[in-house]
Amino acid sequence: MKRKVVSVLLAGAMVASLTACGSGSSASATTAATGSDAAATTAGDSAATQTADVASEDEHTLSVYAWDKNFNIPALQAAEADYKKNVDPDFKLNIIEQSQSSDVETAITTAASAGDFSTLPDIVLFQDHYIQNFVSNYPDAWKDLSAADIDWSDFGAEKLSYSTINDVHYGVPVDNGTVIFAYRTDLLEQAGYSIKDVTGITWDKWIEIGSDVYDKTGKYLLSMDGDGNDLPYMMLQAEGKSQFDENGDPVLTGEDVKAVVDVIVRAQQANALYLANDWSDYTDQTIVGDMVAGVMNGNWIIPTIEQVAENSGKWEITTMPTLKGGEGYASNGGSSLYVTANCKNVDLANDFLAKTFGAGSTETYDEALTKGGVITCSTKAGSSEVYNQGVEYFNNQPIYSTIVEYGTHVPVVKQSDYHYTAREQVAAAIQNILGGADIDSSLKDAQDQLLFAMGK
Repeated sequence: MKRKVVSVLLAGAMVASLTACGSGSSASATTAATGSDAAATTAGDSAATQTADVASEDEHTLSVYAWDKNFNIPALQAAEADYKKNVDPDFKLNIIEQSQSSDVETAITTAASAGDFSTLPDIVLFQDHYIQNFVSNYPDAWKDLSAADIDWSDFGAEKLSYSTINDVHYGVPVDNGTVIFAYRTDLLEQAGYSIKDVTGITWDKWIEIGSDVYDKTGKYLLSMDGDGNDLPYMMLQAEGKSQFDENGDPVLTGEDVKAVVDVIVRAQQANALYLANDWSDYTDQTIVGDMVAGVMNGNWIIPTIEQVAENSGKWEITTMPTLKGGEGYASNGGSSLYVTANCKNVDLANDFLAKTFGAGSTETYDEALTKGGVITCSTKAGSSEVYNQGVEYFNNQPIYSTIVEYGTHVPVVKQSDYHYTAREQVAAAIQNILGGADIDSSLKDAQDQLLFAMGK
C-alpha cells in the first residue's frame, strides 16, 4: 500500500512539470511545458511579490529567484522546511517566482549591464546549459561556493561540469536531467520482444526492431520534436562526443555528427521514429495521444508519459542504444542554484545550500520528489527508501534510484553557449535530408549557419 501511495503522490505532483529542466529555448520551453502565466505569481507562504527583488538583510532570511510552481518551487520549499526544522527554526526562504527561466537570465543581464547587483536576490536558480556563458560574461555577478561544506564527489561528474568553471564551484545541483528510454512492454511483447531485447543494442538493431514493432502494432518506437530535435545531442553524448571541439568550435560536419544524423534519418524512413512538427505535437499527439511504444528524453518527460492513466503498469525504463552496442547514458536539461554578488549573508547561503541540496539531504530530496517531482543528482539522497520504492506506473520498477544511478555514468562532453543554436541547425539539416538533400551538404550548411551565429 505504501508503494502505491508514493506512486500516486509522485504522479500527481509531476503532471505539470515536464520541462522545468527540459528542452527548448529558455523562454519557449518553460512556457510550453508548464503553461506558466506571463506575470509572476507568489509561491505559497514563503513567496514574496515580484517587487521584492533584493537580497535579504535579515540574518535568518534568504531570497531566491526560481520558476515553475509545480516543480522547482516545491523543491525549494522542501529545502526551506528541512533547514528550518534541523538547523535554524527562525529561517525563512523568500521564494520569488519567475514566470520562466529566461526571467532570471534577464535579471542577471540587466544588473550586470547597469553595474548594479543590488536588484538581485541572494540566490538564483539557473539553467545548466546557459551558466558558463553568464559566468564568462558577468564574472562579478557570482559568489564562489568552493568553500561550502559540500561533498562534491556525491554528484555525477557530468552534472558538476556545468557549474564548475575553471575549477571553481559556482552552483549546487538541484534536478537531474538524466535520459531514460521508456518502453511499452505490452507492445514490445505483442511484436515478439522484451525490454532486454532493446537494452545494450546498436542503433542499427534498434531500427530493425522499431520497424518491426510499427508493422505489427502501428506504433512508433520513438518520437521527438523535429523542430527542437534533442536526439543528436543525446545520442552524441552517449558516445562521449559533442557537437563542439575542445576549443568550442562546431564540428557538425564531422563523422560523429554525421553518424547519428544518418541513424535518425534511417529510423524515420523505417517508421521506427516519428519526428513531430513541434513541441505540442510531440507531447500531446505522439506521447499523450498514444502514437508511440517508446519515449526517450530527460527524465522530466515522465509526467507526460503518466498522463495516459490506462497505460499504468505497461511501461518500463532502460538505457539508450549506442552506435556500436552497449548501454548508453546521456543527460538533457537541468538546473542548479547560484549565490549572487548581492548576497548580504554568504555564510548563511552556503550553509543552507550545503545542508539541503548540497548534503544530499534525504528530507529535502524525498519531499522534492514526492511534492514536485524533482529527482536528485545526489547518490546519497538517491539511496533513500522513497527513491527505492517501486513506481506502479512503471511496472513497479524503482525508477528514481535507477535514474540516479544512470546519472553517475553520463559522459562529460564539451558544452557551448551555442548549444540551442546548434540544435536548431542540426534539426533543420535533418529535415532537409529527409526532403531529399545530401547529408554532407546539409550538415555543411548547418555548420556555416552556426559559425555565422557565433560571429566566426
